[in-house]
Amino acid sequence: RLFDTPPLGYAERKLATGPRGGDVFGLAIDAEQALREYFALFYHLRPAGAALERLGAIDFATTVAPGLRDVLLTGKAYEAARRRTRSGFAYHAVVLDGPPTGRITRFLNVNTEVAGLAKVGPIHHQAESIMNFVKSPRTAVHLTTLLADMPVQETVDGIGELRAAGLQVGAVIVNEVRTPLLPPAELDLAAADRIDPALVSAGLTAAGLSPSPSLIGTLRRQAGEHAARVALEERERAVVAELGRPVYELPRLADGVDLGGLYDLALALCAQGAA
Repeated sequence: RLFDTPPLGYAERKLATGPRGGDVFGLAIDAEQALREYFALFYHLRPAGAALERLGAIDFATTVAPGLRDVLLTGKAYEAARRRTRSGFAYHAVVLDGPPTGRITRFLNVNTEVAGLAKVGPIHHQAESIMNFVKSPRTAVHLTTLLADMPVQETVDGIGELRAAGLQVGAVIVNEVRTPLLPPAELDLAAADRIDPALVSAGLTAAGLSPSPSLIGTLRRQAGEHAARVALEERERAVVAELGRPVYELPRLADGVDLGGLYDLALALCAQGAA
């Protein structure tokens, strides 16, 4: 929906052109189709895959087998990142939307478990190849967070787990950043509940509004809440800055995210040197 296109299927399809050129392609990874492709690409078992589907084995495996969906997701990203054309790699970058931060390390390490279960043979070698790729300098895990207590703490914990597992940590992208509506001095007054009611009344009058006591009180209370939120975000921003990773901030879009908003966010990342 965000790219204003029909729902994605398993086939790669052009979604947009980047603000600095280049095309963006996307697909939705369907576990059953990925498993059939997995058989065909890595084990040359396309007929066997069709036979398994007729028997219902593919549906059973993708529904019941623990971790198999994660294997297929990482395997598809691995295949797309290694794919070559006559002029070089098919894609400059491959982005896989991963699970929540608390599950990302286990998700990316699933092929280590598979390689451990299958000590020899093609499954072992394929799983090992994917893990070597996932842990190589070519791969980085970028984390997104909000400037709030729990999301930032999850990011801190997630980075620690990724590093302990030997996975490369990329950037931290701070989402929905609010722009302070008041200058620092007035934020301090709002936080201390010391905004002069007369100034609020004068502002309402200048805007053509009736400065009723209830409206003045509501605005002063909202200013205090805004000041508290800004102070919280500044504290969390300091925690993020201490993580030692590049940090990029994306503004909160008041009207929600649509295709135009996506381009605004892309330009914001470019302006900060993220691309």
